[in-house]
Amino acid sequence: MDPDDLYGLPLDRFVTERTALAKALRAEGRREEAAGVAGMRKPSAAAWAVNQVVRTQRRAVQALFGAGDALREAQARLLAGRGDGRVLRAASGRERAAVERLVDAARGLLTSHGLNLSGAVIERVADTLHAAALDEDAREQVREGRLERELRHVGLGLGLGDSGGSAPATPPRASKSKPRATGSADREPTPRARGERGQHARVAQQRAETEREQAAARKAARAAEASARRRVERAGHALRAAQERRERAAQALDDADQALAAAREESDSAAEVQRRTLADLENA
Repeated sequence: MDPDDLYGLPLDRFVTERTALAKALRAEGRREEAAGVAGMRKPSAAAWAVNQVVRTQRRAVQALFGAGDALREAQARLLAGRGDGRVLRAASGRERAAVERLVDAARGLLTSHGLNLSGAVIERVADTLHAAALDEDAREQVREGRLERELRHVGLGLGLGDSGGSAPATPPRASKSKPRATGSADREPTPRARGERGQHARVAQQRAETEREQAAARKAARAAEASARRRVERAGHALRAAQERRERAAQALDDADQALAAAREESDSAAEVQRRTLADLENA
């Protein structure tokens, strides 16, 4: 068995198969590889579910990555003042739909394997998929299908995909041609000339209003970004602390699993020695 195959097994078989693989490698004299396998951590339920959907839902995963790329591009364009809120909302909707499709697949996997189907586990699956959509480092980890712990995106999302208004499109530039003179400088402008002047004035006013609205949208986006950055920093500190506590607990559980497996192996070995000894005594 390849070590990567461990992450595709049912979760309750991970420790047993890891122990067996490490033992087989040691028996073959491949001690360094055996040590590496023995050090592989059992995935959390959420990480395991993500690994399975990555391994079995290739098209849906690629659709998620594509939707994430489109959303990042829409956010970048809006921040640069070249975007449209409608495009951002549509991109955000596609990314959410891609995450939901994979979450549904993960929910089915968790149920079929009798794992804890709590809201917290499903939320962590969704967070990991969202991180993979929007963050290159997270995407590379998820793509391998061998996560040990779930991920969370802590980048800056504008949040405009749900509630932000679309920036109005800039109207076409008005023609620079002037009405032809009608003869005398003091002559009253014709109705057509007055209409063209009024149209030019309305176009100029509309353009000015559009530019003011776009400037206001950019200002609001920057303010939202700054506020989000502060919230992300605070949340990031809390998240890292919580993850460290959880990882310590998970490591302790993993160590206990390994100790239990080793104790069982030692017990089986001792029982075999006892059986042989009794057989020798009976034959003596």
